[in-house]
Amino acid sequence: MYRRLLFRSDMWEIARPRHPLTAGHLLIRLSDPSTEFAEPSAADWLLCHSLARVALRDVLGAHRAALMFAHNWHPLGSAVGEPVAESSTPTFHLFGRWKGESTTPGLQLSLPAHRRVAEPEADLDVVDARIRDSLRLTASRAPAEPGTEAGWAPQPGAGVVPLPPPVPLPPPVPLVATVDHARHHSVIEPASGAVSIGDVHPGELVSVAAALATLSLSSGLSGFSCVVVESGEPGAPLRVHAVGRSGAEDSNPMLELFRLPEVSLALL
Repeated sequence: MYRRLLFRSDMWEIARPRHPLTAGHLLIRLSDPSTEFAEPSAADWLLCHSLARVALRDVLGAHRAALMFAHNWHPLGSAVGEPVAESSTPTFHLFGRWKGESTTPGLQLSLPAHRRVAEPEADLDVVDARIRDSLRLTASRAPAEPGTEAGWAPQPGAGVVPLPPPVPLPPPVPLVATVDHARHHSVIEPASGAVSIGDVHPGELVSVAAALATLSLSSGLSGFSCVVVESGEPGAPLRVHAVGRSGAEDSNPMLELFRLPEVSLALL
């Protein structure tokens, strides 16, 4: 099926992929590939992610989700363990999870791309119409810019000298650990200990992206396949699993990644 646009914000768009692996498979895709990933675009991404999660919950009852993306890497061949590339535009694959789903993202991704069975377009027509309505409704209820609530705005000549806004402190450096040197598997955690993507602030999201960009590309690596996991356990932080990839790799490291309990729980 063609890529179906569901919602467009200032910088990102929420869409149905060309080959949706489940009814809960959505894309968050940058509208203009030249847009810098800085705090404004990070804030807009967080907005789109929040809207998509609410829509998946409202329409499908999806209270859990997993996020996958590729950094400087395009899936090759059978693309086992990762979604096929939609385009060269930065794209995040969001998989909503709910009780009673007929298939799971992990089950689909464990198959070669040519053996995966996409959700029938006809079955998604009603679902996507409801998701689109939820996205628009939730977006219309988003809070206004600070200082504009209830139509309030400072009046000129009020005799009050406004204080300059405080200079924001730089976000703390994320925690990065390499858990498997042989497979070039690293884990990034937000320094704040945020347990979900919704708890991450834009500046911290930019810091996480910067930490990903500094991971070593030794041994002929060209980029990384990434899985973002929210454990759901009290106090357990959000984790970004980044696995080094190369067109000349001897084996597919995603198969090993899927065996990790927290990753298999999120996707399988």
